[in-house]
Amino acid sequence: MRAGIGFDVHAFDASRPMILGGVTIPNAPGLAGHSDADVLSHAVADALLGAANLGDLGEHFPDSDPAWKGTSSLDILEHVAAMVAEAGFVVSSVDATVLLEKPRLAPHRAEMRARIAAALDIANDIVSVKASTTEGLGTVGRGEGAACVAIAVLRTVKE
Repeated sequence: MRAGIGFDVHAFDASRPMILGGVTIPNAPGLAGHSDADVLSHAVADALLGAANLGDLGEHFPDSDPAWKGTSSLDILEHVAAMVAEAGFVVSSVDATVLLEKPRLAPHRAEMRARIAAALDIANDIVSVKASTTEGLGTVGRGEGAACVAIAVLRTVKE
């Protein structure tokens, strides 16, 4: 078994839609970034890469590469899942917490879980998505952006 931690943060960009876990959140400012700036998917991808000792998101999907400009972060998750499988691992568990003052994410969590699970080709019940505020503290609390922390647990594929 191996575990990895991922973290991502993006500033708000009201000219874009907010996308978290591949779900467009209505009536919310989007996030600035090279891809769709999905902090949830990015943190999960980094956790998976870390658990498999495969580097980080910036190494494999740099913002200097025009091929990833505006891409769906679920596509990035699918690539990461393939890398993890090729390295000989199976995803055992994913747990993520989105840090965001508003909007409330509870109505969207089930769909986020389902989309992340589909991108990773795993069962929904091994993906957990939670949300929390920072009680008005820090960058997130001041309403400057959103962040996410995630952990992924992998197990080796038995021969």
